[in-house]
Amino acid sequence: MKQGLVFNVQRYSVHDGGGIRTLVFLKGCPLRCPWCSNPESRKKVTPATWIKNGKTEQIGEWRTIDDLLEDVLKDEIFYRTSGGGVTLSGGEVLMQAEFATAFLKELHDLGVHTAIETTGCFPVERLKMLTPYVDQVLFDLKIMDRCEAKKVIGLDTDTVRENMDYLLTQTHIQVIPRVPLIPEYTTNKENRQQLIHFLTKRKLTEVHLLPFHQYGSSKYDYLGWEYAMKEVQPLSTEEVRTIKEDFQCAGIHANIEGLD
Repeated sequence: MKQGLVFNVQRYSVHDGGGIRTLVFLKGCPLRCPWCSNPESRKKVTPATWIKNGKTEQIGEWRTIDDLLEDVLKDEIFYRTSGGGVTLSGGEVLMQAEFATAFLKELHDLGVHTAIETTGCFPVERLKMLTPYVDQVLFDLKIMDRCEAKKVIGLDTDTVRENMDYLLTQTHIQVIPRVPLIPEYTTNKENRQQLIHFLTKRKLTEVHLLPFHQYGSSKYDYLGWEYAMKEVQPLSTEEVRTIKEDFQCAGIHANIEGLD
């Protein structure tokens, strides 16, 4: 029986896809983004531990498809009445592609709206496993320069482009690009121009902007890791709106999470 390593199930979310949603967070991510707000999800698909409030806690629980399905379907009435559903997040969903595929198929067969969040950091073959059972993809775009992306977060931007281009051939899937607005990394003028070029070249007319926050900073203390972004200040509302205007001037509607 297929099992997946899940480190959180979050109910009643109104972000991460339309309507009221249940978010299932899968452990494991090969990237090393300095600003990661879920650092407990990083690295291998194996349970980990951290020390929280003086107590050692395990991060990640192996769940069967039937067990997880029963859990998320407790909220099915909210999906039906709000146009919501289930979103697989992480970590990076493609780290557990086989489990994700089997779980999404069960939801799809029941008529539950499905979404995934991904950085597109694995070869496209993994994504192709999931897409028959996915209604919406929230696709994170970060550092677009090939050398800088590899150096800072370990991301191959050619793979990102291949995954995005494949998704855009899948007419049954709604693709929503998302950009975390990280000072010094994704918000500099050159990266913004590269992002706009990437989107306009593919005739994408919508992007979701995710302002940087410090909500996950305490998790680094629990893990005993250094948090590189500790001194970085979130962007002001005016700075975020200026970035939004850059996209809008290029014909790309920009939705700012938390402000719009």
